[in-house]
Amino acid sequence: MPFPFEISAKEGRARTGVLKTARGDIRTPAFMPVGTAATVKAMTVDQVKATGADIILGNTYHLMLRPGPERMERLGGLHKFMGWDKPILTDSGGFQVMSLAGISKVKEEAVTFSSHIDGSKHVLTPERSIEIQADRIGADISMQLDQCVAYPAEKDAARKAMELSIRWGARSKARFGERENQALFGIQQGSTFEDLRRQSSDQLREIGFDGYAIGGLAVGEGHQAMCAVLDYAPEMLPADRPRYLMGVGKPIDLVEAVYRGVDMFDCVLPTRAGRHGQAWTWDGPLNLKNARFAEDQDPLDPAIDGPSSQYSKAYLHHLIRADEILGKVLLSWHNIAFYQALTAAMRAAISEGRFEQFRRDFHARHVSN
Repeated sequence: MPFPFEISAKEGRARTGVLKTARGDIRTPAFMPVGTAATVKAMTVDQVKATGADIILGNTYHLMLRPGPERMERLGGLHKFMGWDKPILTDSGGFQVMSLAGISKVKEEAVTFSSHIDGSKHVLTPERSIEIQADRIGADISMQLDQCVAYPAEKDAARKAMELSIRWGARSKARFGERENQALFGIQQGSTFEDLRRQSSDQLREIGFDGYAIGGLAVGEGHQAMCAVLDYAPEMLPADRPRYLMGVGKPIDLVEAVYRGVDMFDCVLPTRAGRHGQAWTWDGPLNLKNARFAEDQDPLDPAIDGPSSQYSKAYLHHLIRADEILGKVLLSWHNIAFYQALTAAMRAAISEGRFEQFRRDFHARHVSN
């Protein structure tokens, strides 16, 4: 394995540790801010670092369309291009197979996309996905190409997508080969069907990956259904490798997933919510557009270290209602900082043997408000 994964403490199924990479350590549980198009929206790389992020995520589909993988390689890869010197994980483009179903066609050999930008045709095979991620973009962690199905899914459709993902996983692994300073993660699929996820996990283990992701959640199933899958899905994957829950989610989702043995997360929610006036706090989300904040002179959340704590809710309300760029920047920054504070708090709670109490307290403060 190119990246050692050291688990330092456990409480129940929750665990904390470090994934060691050539570009730095990733402390787990870890939240990866999403840098879809070579930027975490509304933030500079220094701002992202200041929140405590150890790793960010890049999007293969979007970077494939612009600036293009070959151009990115000529410019020195994604790290140099965007000025980020810590680890980067890239998704494979597989999520867009589902989210852009209207402009994509899936066959055994490849998925064909019509660009949402200009309508141009692009063919993504498992091999091309790995080439783009590992060789052109230069990702530290690449993901196998997979097929994700939306919820609810008929079992036969979920089985066919899972089996195709396994075949694509084997092709991705063959193209990736063995690398000293880069890793490849496989992706468990199977929708909400336990037997399909078991089959997926068993076959992923046979192929052998450096880490394993739980795919096919956060696709419309809701919190309770997601938790029901997580009651069994993480433990189907190797305990000595990182487990990554893709595209999740709200703070309560992260807490419940860590409780069930997940180590890594990514989601666009913090910055997307920030751009639309929503701030996440220890007492739940706040919609700064609401008139009740127009004369609220209290800071947003003094427990979160970031620039938003310097300003009153009234000022943030004004910025958002006036559609000022600064409002989007401050709330995006705050939300990423909150997510990093949340994962840091979970790491500490697990290390100190008080994660169950942390979980109960979080529910009491976060869910009830």
